[in-house]
Amino acid sequence: MDLLFSTDPVLSLFILRVVLGIIFFAHGAQKVLGWFGGHGLKGTIGFMKSQGLPTPIAYMVCFFEFLGGLGLVVGLLTRPAALAIAVVMIGAIATVHAKNGFFINWEMEPGKGHGFEANLAYLAMAVALILDGGGWLALDQLIAP
Repeated sequence: MDLLFSTDPVLSLFILRVVLGIIFFAHGAQKVLGWFGGHGLKGTIGFMKSQGLPTPIAYMVCFFEFLGGLGLVVGLLTRPAALAIAVVMIGAIATVHAKNGFFINWEMEPGKGHGFEANLAYLAMAVALILDGGGWLALDQLIAP
């Protein structure tokens, strides 16, 4: 239990956890609920399937982002939530962004998507949380003080 839930009440981990959680909760809410201009679960799954992603994987991506982001915001099951985010980022880099190079496509060049730099930063944030837990004000601390 300690390996899964323990963390030190560190402010920097709290900041990392909450910011990464907000980012992925928002993206997950777009995919699952259609919030923030998203297409909702049906539209997102349909799009992902049209891009060649198997249906079960598409559902996992949606719910890993949504529930993983929510878990990070409150600091509950921080390590598994961060692992879910890390898996999604590895998949996004490998299947979507690596072919576009490193950099974000700020100029929005036609026919070219974003590179993997942002995904790599999110991956690094998730790995830090996997290693050290959720930090200050994480609900995980109530489970393994």
